[in-house]
Amino acid sequence: MSDPVDRLLDAAESGKSIIKNRDILHFSYIPNIILHRDSEQKQVTQSLLPILKQSRPSNLLVYGKPGTGKTLVVKRVISKIQERVEKSNFPIKLVYSNSKEETTLYGLLVSLGRQLDLDEKELPTTGLSISEVFKRLLNKISEGKINAIFVIDEIDYLAQLIAKTGKDILYQLTRANERLEQGSLTLVGISNDLTFKEKLDPRVISSLGEEEIVFTNYNVEQIKKILEARINEAFVENTVEDSALNLCAALAGGEHGDARRAIDLLRVAGEIAERQQSDKVTTKNVKEAKQKIEENKEELSLEAFPLHEKLIILAMMKANGSSTGEIYSSYKNLCKIVGLDELTNRRITQMLSEIELSGIITGRLIHQGIHGRTKKYKLEISSEMIKKAFKDELTLKDII
Repeated sequence: MSDPVDRLLDAAESGKSIIKNRDILHFSYIPNIILHRDSEQKQVTQSLLPILKQSRPSNLLVYGKPGTGKTLVVKRVISKIQERVEKSNFPIKLVYSNSKEETTLYGLLVSLGRQLDLDEKELPTTGLSISEVFKRLLNKISEGKINAIFVIDEIDYLAQLIAKTGKDILYQLTRANERLEQGSLTLVGISNDLTFKEKLDPRVISSLGEEEIVFTNYNVEQIKKILEARINEAFVENTVEDSALNLCAALAGGEHGDARRAIDLLRVAGEIAERQQSDKVTTKNVKEAKQKIEENKEELSLEAFPLHEKLIILAMMKANGSSTGEIYSSYKNLCKIVGLDELTNRRITQMLSEIELSGIITGRLIHQGIHGRTKKYKLEISSEMIKKAFKDELTLKDII
């Protein structure tokens, strides 16, 4: 019987692989033709067209659920404009940043500044006030007479960063042109949250949503066509069974019309098939991929929780019961062990409700007759997954 390591290394050396181009299965890949999004591409292009005439386009808000092609379309239009800008001498800058990838408002503004060619000396990575950072961005635009387009993806996260800092940078961004002597600034916001605007300051709403485009969900048939196009480019011919393709489309289309999820499923299923030295991707591989993706998603979600929420989850794991009171008692005990000041019972009750929204725990109200009502909680994930997700949190090392 051959060694499993040798078997994998032999296959890699002999070039036996069913995936010929992995990049095409990555969410950041921009295909030459974006299927089922002609109308949206036209709308985004028309909205940004004035930039080529040295005029300021209107601020634009692009909405749609995850995996509906918003970022893909905006990035493609931007890159097409960029190609034309490079052939001319227009002082135009197209800048892209994702709010979710920046943990602070300062970091987001610096990332925009770097793309305007502000170096570390002109814009240090720490040490300035938010208003000073913003002033330096505007000075750069004004001095260079630049017509700038700032594309801020997952702008709903920026709104959350603003809520934490109290700095209303969105208002300042949308009104930046009033402060610019030369050049212009247009804001393109991309949001997964269809109710995003309702949460904004009314002063921001009117200036941010000068134009709006809504991306609707893909249906199963459209997702199937998108997957077929990716399969043709990414996989060796005839290595993905039709039934596997149909299952990927059905799983993603039936749940929320999310093409990105369908492509992820296909990629992970392909990787599983390769590891198993299979010649084809089957429905079994797709089902295994679905399970793996769901586990990874929960783990990443757990890792991102703030410290006290992690303590609450550990408290639930260790509690001798599942009522709010029992969890709070266990949580206080853990705070003592790790040397942290505990939060109030009321705040922990609120946090339990917030964690419940993630699906990691579930709660139900229990009526106790004359003793009133209490809420009982249950963990929906294994202790092993919790320990694995929290293993790098140094504060918790003595209690995991």
